[in-house]
Amino acid sequence: MSLDSIDRRLLTALQKQGRISNADLADKVNLSASACHRRVQRLEAEGYIAGYVALLNARKLGVAATVFVEITLSTQADEVLEAFEKAVARIPDVLECHLTAGAADYILKIVAENTDDFARIHRQYLTRLPGVAKMQSSFALRTVFKTTALPV
Repeated sequence: MSLDSIDRRLLTALQKQGRISNADLADKVNLSASACHRRVQRLEAEGYIAGYVALLNARKLGVAATVFVEITLSTQADEVLEAFEKAVARIPDVLECHLTAGAADYILKIVAENTDDFARIHRQYLTRLPGVAKMQSSFALRTVFKTTALPV
């Protein structure tokens, strides 16, 4: 199925305000409430809407440090990649893990309380990941821009 302009407006509005009421959403995109509800249900059923979340304040939760870790594996054999990916998925402090093309094989986005907490994460988890040949960590000094909204 392809998206029409109303679907795109619905998705844009929901990305900005996921808890908007159906009535308010319908008003925003110029639909009746019932038509709006049907369209949102269809977008959910077809997988355009993967889920709904609450975005939490990292500072309030005490994990204000963001660290990007580049990891190079000793080999790219399937069994090493699979073992690494299974192990890294179990680390609670890792928010994202991306297989990359470039200097590193993977880039991880990790949150920590501070440098001491990251040292604990490094010691407790990262050094035990299978197949790792090299690791390089970079601390974010400040977040200039951040969004979860995809262009639609």
